[in-house]
Amino acid sequence: MGSNPDAAIPSDRRFGEEGGRLSYGEYLSLPGLLSQQRPQSEAPDELLFITIHQVYELWFKLLLHELEVARDAMFAGELWQARHLFRRVHTVERVLIEQVDVLETMTPQDFLEFRAKLAPASGFQSVQFRELEFLSGLKDPRYLGRLRDATGDELARLRRRLDEPTLWDAYLTALSQRGLPVSDDEIMGSLLSVARDRRSYDDLWQLAEDLLTHDETAAQWRTRHVRMVERQIGTKSGTGGSTGAPYLHGRTGLHYFPQLWELRACL
Repeated sequence: MGSNPDAAIPSDRRFGEEGGRLSYGEYLSLPGLLSQQRPQSEAPDELLFITIHQVYELWFKLLLHELEVARDAMFAGELWQARHLFRRVHTVERVLIEQVDVLETMTPQDFLEFRAKLAPASGFQSVQFRELEFLSGLKDPRYLGRLRDATGDELARLRRRLDEPTLWDAYLTALSQRGLPVSDDEIMGSLLSVARDRRSYDDLWQLAEDLLTHDETAAQWRTRHVRMVERQIGTKSGTGGSTGAPYLHGRTGLHYFPQLWELRACL
């Protein structure tokens, strides 16, 4: 019979290094992760640019996970769980906004040293960012034709997001589960009932506020992002072929949940 390597280790010590089978680097796949920063030039600030955008994509991955679970919790009537997850989402989104400060330590002159190497790569091509928009309610199938360099798997993910329920769909389900009508011509009346009867519907009101904060912080990030772009390249076109800052300006007024904003005018 084979010997058990853990047998000689006291049970209260097997959680530490003496009983470990997995290292920090292995658990986080650090060799692979840290090999993914591959500058295309000798410009010193290109590593900063790559790192910031890769970190953004990691945050996007986490946000997609948390928002999916929050959506499913709303469908299941577990509003407390959805609210808990939205607090995490809001915190991550504030980090996204603050990360722009790090990118702005790069001067326009520093950026121009390697910007030409980027074309036609562009943040416009971020599939995960589009997934976040689709999941939140801004579904636009035209992006499937615009993301010409997307892989088949990435396009399949976007098609799935177009077909699946949004956060707003989940919130409407939460309203209906409490006996509130959610047809197009009745939804505003239901939202007003929630807002005016906090004693009966405070959990639904607070959840609506969580949705609105998600909407607001996303808008704040878009605004902060466009200001950074203007600071770096002014009115130049984007490397991906967009108009750059003018295109981004046109997206700063978008809302995930327009009816929650409209509700304010009806109170």
